[in-house]
Amino acid sequence: MKLTVVLLLSIAVTSIIGTVIPQNENPAAYFREYGEFFYQLFSMLGIFDMYHSWWFQLLILCLTLNIVVCSIERLSTTWKIVFVNNPPFNISRFRKLSQKESFNSGHKLEDLRNTYEPFIARRFRYSRVERTDQGFCIFAEKGRWTRLGVYAIHLSVVILLIGGLIGSVFGFAGYVNIPEGEKVDTVRLRNVDTIEKLDFEISCEDFDVSFYPNGAPKEYRSSLTILEGGKPVYKKDIVVNDPLRYKGINIFQSSYGQMPSDAARKRKVQGKDTQNEILLNFTSKKTGTAYQVKTVVGKPIDIPEQIGQFVIVAYKKSALFGGQDIGEAYVGKLTPKDGNTVDILLPLHFPQFDKMRKGAVVISVAGQETETFRPDKKPDIWYYTGLQVTKDPGVWVVYTGFIVIIIGCYITFFMSHQRLCVDVNKSGKNSKVIVTGTANKNKLGMENKIKRMARQLEDLVKEG
Repeated sequence: MKLTVVLLLSIAVTSIIGTVIPQNENPAAYFREYGEFFYQLFSMLGIFDMYHSWWFQLLILCLTLNIVVCSIERLSTTWKIVFVNNPPFNISRFRKLSQKESFNSGHKLEDLRNTYEPFIARRFRYSRVERTDQGFCIFAEKGRWTRLGVYAIHLSVVILLIGGLIGSVFGFAGYVNIPEGEKVDTVRLRNVDTIEKLDFEISCEDFDVSFYPNGAPKEYRSSLTILEGGKPVYKKDIVVNDPLRYKGINIFQSSYGQMPSDAARKRKVQGKDTQNEILLNFTSKKTGTAYQVKTVVGKPIDIPEQIGQFVIVAYKKSALFGGQDIGEAYVGKLTPKDGNTVDILLPLHFPQFDKMRKGAVVISVAGQETETFRPDKKPDIWYYTGLQVTKDPGVWVVYTGFIVIIIGCYITFFMSHQRLCVDVNKSGKNSKVIVTGTANKNKLGMENKIKRMARQLEDLVKEG
């Protein structure tokens, strides 16, 4: 039991952390919220996907094993109580109980037995009559099976664990960014940086976003179409918390962004070949002076103060850092005057990212040209939608576990194993009737039931 308490407290504390820190969000949002140090620390500990981390699953597994061991140890005793054909009955034990109700009756013992025996048999699952030295007693009980309620709760934990393991082994959680008018049939899995092939294509037909007066996004909506064999089979507009579900795959609206030109290619705009112009900031560590220089992909530029030369070589829609997606970024190469060429990652959402390199110059993207990719769309901005794509084949097993735990809790806390004893003895010319009983739970409720039963038995013979 001490181990159970420790494990429950550990799971409770970690679950609070998993509630306070949103799970499976865009890594770029985590980076902005917590900064570099805590981002790296939380990522290493698996806090951003805590419920799938090895250490959290180990806690659950230890708790389950602990519960199974405790259950097996105590099940034999419970089993003998629940599955017995002729339960033991000790009249002396009931006579010693403090909670009892009694009354006198002028009826003969045999008449009382003929009246009480069928009355009690209708209200209790099991009953029997035994003779005593001065009369007889009726022993009855019901709810024997409710002692198994706690084992239903224990079983539900095992079912929940199995459902979680099925989801972890056979399911996945990934993300994908889809520009308007384009389609994909793969997603990138979180944390493992691998590609998962889908059995169908996801096409983003349109994307719309509305804003509050302060500029914060109010709602963003993606018009998605599922394609199989190139033919549309299902369409739905999705917003946050209203996903598209198809063949066990859940597609959630997660994020969005403005889509710059792919820096590795040229696009035709109004009949002319154009290429993105990028405005870069160079901040000298030695003098603290900041310089701005315009450039394009593939064009080397000299960095002021003779620090060296820099060239942007590529653009990435979803750049990875420490195994996590940090969003859009440019990739460049820096060749210092007195050193070897180093690769530079310039995330669009983290202007101070290059400070971690601790070089002679800090480089960041100050701005870029926005091209017209869809002349028929107003305003003249090209968006992409960020989708979270998940599959969890164990979800129905988990739901089953929740149903079992609810049933188990109801049985455990609201039902009980009740035992009743009606002791009838000869007392002079009258008969004395004593009603008493026990319950493994809800003692107060059982006391009230004894009082009601005594009144009913007394009224029953009065009517007779």
